[in-house]
Amino acid sequence: MKDSTAVPSVPEAIDEAYAWTRQRVRDSLEWGDPVPDEALMARIEQTLFSSFQAAGQFTSEVLEQIVKRVYYSFRGLDALQPLVDDPEITEIMINSHQECFIERKGRVERLEIGFEDEEKLEDVIQAVVSQVNRVVNESSPIVDARLPDGSRVHVVLPPIALKGPTVTIRKFPAEPMKMGDLIRLGALSEQAALLLQTLVAAKFNIFISGGTGSGKTTFLNALSQYIPRQERVITIEDAAELQIRTVPNLVSLETRNSNTEGKGAVTIRDLIRASLRMRPDRIVVGEVRGAEALDMLQAMNTGHEGSLSTGHSNGPADMISRLETMVLSGANLPVEVVRRQIASAIDIIVHLARLRDGSRKVMEISEVIGLQDGEVLLAPLFRFEESGTEEGQVAGRLAALHMLRDRHKLAMAGLRLPEDKEVHADGEAAQGG
Repeated sequence: MKDSTAVPSVPEAIDEAYAWTRQRVRDSLEWGDPVPDEALMARIEQTLFSSFQAAGQFTSEVLEQIVKRVYYSFRGLDALQPLVDDPEITEIMINSHQECFIERKGRVERLEIGFEDEEKLEDVIQAVVSQVNRVVNESSPIVDARLPDGSRVHVVLPPIALKGPTVTIRKFPAEPMKMGDLIRLGALSEQAALLLQTLVAAKFNIFISGGTGSGKTTFLNALSQYIPRQERVITIEDAAELQIRTVPNLVSLETRNSNTEGKGAVTIRDLIRASLRMRPDRIVVGEVRGAEALDMLQAMNTGHEGSLSTGHSNGPADMISRLETMVLSGANLPVEVVRRQIASAIDIIVHLARLRDGSRKVMEISEVIGLQDGEVLLAPLFRFEESGTEEGQVAGRLAALHMLRDRHKLAMAGLRLPEDKEVHADGEAAQGG
């Protein structure tokens, strides 16, 4: 490394060692040379330790960090890779190549990390989207993708993003959370979980609502673990992130953006219609956002009971209103007809929220009981009642309010309500009794 009369600070010295090592390793690589991972790591270590200043100035721990940082710049996601590998981090928010925030244990914090320049961040973005056959450019500046571990990636490019390329990564645990895990975390009560467990087995159509980051996908995964193993399930998503491990006969479908010529797009609507010809016992739609809501409701109303889906809303009643708006955005139907479709299709709405302490809880479980005076009528079965704050955590309980009214599907499935049962934390479906 070049000599300097001024002694750099430790962070500056680390950055210099990183840049020096990376440049020399880069110069040593021939274009198109397929260097194995182990050989690349060895070359980085040899190059770094060949510098007397680097080898004598840093501890072995710091040297190891520099080696990994250089390696990730070639093989992984550059500055993002350590964050993706950290199991405590649940969300990564890149606002520009020099501005990064993360969510760790429910708290958002800023990290002093960044990319060399905007071009390097764009290179990482292109590498990510190309793995799932997506295209992102100025003509198509917004895209959803995923990492090999299943983490969800959302990208927005300039000129839409004013600061530069923006990346949001939602991470998911290697093993999906089970209902027993959510009970232990205080997300819902055992009594509510027992009810939902039985309703899934009895093929109730269940809709999960909530705001961004409220845990809808996590909860959908937990619910899906109660689907009987012998059923055939079709999942439909914009970017595949569901982790259904308990159903062998599973088909996962994913949308596709149009190509550079504006052709070849495959939408949620297309996939729902296609799934109806695949002999599904259930259809699970990761999230409905628009006109595909009509196709989802029609599927629920035409023999595909037990279907599950999610949507953004502020509560069960708001979810009904938003579904109306979604359907009407793609179909010229009377509102009365749309409401009859909703009331007939959806049996249960589970509403989630992320509270001020960062925790995620079930706020309400409501039964859709039909139409009254032209309006969809809801009956709350459970509702979260806050009692205060204890040691910085929101305290309260998910109170039982009303009993389930429509038990026709329970009778058809030979099941009963689980007042005297214990929750199956291993994800097995409730058995008839």
